[in-house]
Amino acid sequence: MRYLFALIVTLFLANISNAQIDLNINLGSQPVWGPTGYDHVEYYYLPDIETYYHVPQHRYYYYNNGIWIHSTNLPSRYSNFDYYNSYKVVVNEREPWHNHKTYKQKYSSYKGRNDQPLIRDSRDSKYYVIEKHPEHNNWVKEQNNKKSNQNNNKNDKQGKHDNSKNKK
Repeated sequence: MRYLFALIVTLFLANISNAQIDLNINLGSQPVWGPTGYDHVEYYYLPDIETYYHVPQHRYYYYNNGIWIHSTNLPSRYSNFDYYNSYKVVVNEREPWHNHKTYKQKYSSYKGRNDQPLIRDSRDSKYYVIEKHPEHNNWVKEQNNKKSNQNNNKNDKQGKHDNSKNKK
């Protein structure tokens, strides 16, 4: 009975730690135009267009005719907006547009700035997991090679064990 209890507690703790990892790291969801240095991002505030981008859902929140709208695309009035040459403020808060006056006032001086290091330009391998990163395909090949080598090593070890059993 103690062993069953210990097994249940261990599995429960393992599930909690996996959930915490999933909640705390979302590198693979971040767009390549995002700034480097963040393992977890809920929203980017884009001061140039006073818009919020929700990273997990790839959704924009912007003010339109007196209400906050959400959409998977920016409205046509922002069609010339350049993500790569604009400043992004990381906001890890639920529904940050409710505090928009604060963000607007605090980050209005960031309008027109384009001096952030971008994920697209980073050579830190942790960003290669992002599908649109220029090094992503090379990273995938490398991961596949590592898996293949690990499987080969397992098979080699398995074969050595089998051979030694057969010799006895």
